[in-house]
Amino acid sequence: MAGIGTVVNVLAILAGGCAGLVLKGGLKARYQQAVIQAMGLCIIFIGGAGTLNGMLSVRDGVLTGLDTRGTLGMILALAAGSLLGEWLDLDGRMERLGGWLKEKASRGEDSQFIQGFVTASLTVCVGAMAIVGSIQDGMTGDPSTLFTKSVLDLIIVMIFSSTYGKGAVFSALPVGVLQGTVTLCAGLLAPVFSPAVVNNLSFLGSILIFCVGVNLAFGNKFKVANLLPALVVGALYTALV
Repeated sequence: MAGIGTVVNVLAILAGGCAGLVLKGGLKARYQQAVIQAMGLCIIFIGGAGTLNGMLSVRDGVLTGLDTRGTLGMILALAAGSLLGEWLDLDGRMERLGGWLKEKASRGEDSQFIQGFVTASLTVCVGAMAIVGSIQDGMTGDPSTLFTKSVLDLIIVMIFSSTYGKGAVFSALPVGVLQGTVTLCAGLLAPVFSPAVVNNLSFLGSILIFCVGVNLAFGNKFKVANLLPALVVGALYTALV
């Protein structure tokens, strides 16, 4: 049944988030910071690996002969996407959504709610598996990629909620909306979602994942939410060019 992958993914995030909240009281601040930096390092390598996989190709079947590809589209997508994201102020909107959820869920006493919500949401939403898995689920009814993502998200959100608190648990909301929408629309958008477009979305999504990891490991350097329109620009560029 199409959509079951997203349902399982949301339930896994909720389960991981609740487990992390149970562990939160047992972690001192210095341990929480150490875990956050370690997670940032892991996410940097995950994002970097996905980015290099999208950029590099083997020439003439020789591993040492590597060529780069897609650099022009990457530059255009990130440049135009960042301008559009700044104009729309997606980062600010996401923080305001986190603030609204904080008022409803924690009565204002959770100082890390917004950071936990934004960081966890970006980590579990913009990866290649989220887009590709949702398309597969919607077009072929195969939820296997999202099932695998669910296991990863359970662990990620458990760690985030153990350090940031309740905010990370609410990352289930944008995951449900984003992946559910892509799954429902995948059949209608099948002509647009060519293999080249899907690969480009995975490539750009990995770059954004890398930025999330940098923010975790070294402090906020990128407004990742403001870079999200790059995914749309990159898909349009690939489909048209």
